[in-house]
Amino acid sequence: MSLPEIVSREQWRTARGELLAKEKAVTRARDELSAERRGLPMVEIAEEYVFDGGDGKATLLDLFDGRPQLVVHHFMFAPEWEAGCRGCSAFLDQVGHLAHLKARGTSFAVVSRAPFPRILPFKARMGWMLPWYSSYDNGFNHDFEVTQEQSGQFVERSGLSCFLRDGDRVFHTYSTHGRGLDGLGSAASLLDLTALGRQEGWEEPEGRASGLGVPLGGVPVRYHDEYEI
Repeated sequence: MSLPEIVSREQWRTARGELLAKEKAVTRARDELSAERRGLPMVEIAEEYVFDGGDGKATLLDLFDGRPQLVVHHFMFAPEWEAGCRGCSAFLDQVGHLAHLKARGTSFAVVSRAPFPRILPFKARMGWMLPWYSSYDNGFNHDFEVTQEQSGQFVERSGLSCFLRDGDRVFHTYSTHGRGLDGLGSAASLLDLTALGRQEGWEEPEGRASGLGVPLGGVPVRYHDEYEI
């Protein structure tokens, strides 16, 4: 096995300082990229998608649960599969308590093409409480390019899509697939994909979240049972 070089504490501090400078540069670049992402245009969703969920039929607007934003995880689970994708399952295992997203006006939902009765036992097996919906009876997966036809067969791929609503109007703001999900799962990383971002005072463009009643400086981080949501 090839292990790291053994050095003195002082040598380690020097090497760590050099790496820290590069890490900070990556952080600044990531903040700039997130700001550019928030600057993307958006597309209005005209299709009336109807999903199956735990409370029966639901529209895409219903998935917002009254909040301004929605993040959808496109979970790979084809209708003929007995269980969901292992990689998608590992991703969902990393998603924390949704209260931190909800407090920032953002809902999170999982959508798969498998019929809802097939999703239920797998969801129970995994012990997930996340809202999960089936797109079996609509073209949602095809329209958002997570189910694609190749050589006469349907192929699934994982992804995340972000949506923003203005009243009853729903807009698609961002999507990423495959390795674009690497490093995602925390509330901050998911909010960085959205049009309203983390809603903190240092973010650009300024004032975008002011209509949500977000206080100057953003929503303070709290214990998940302390948020008023």
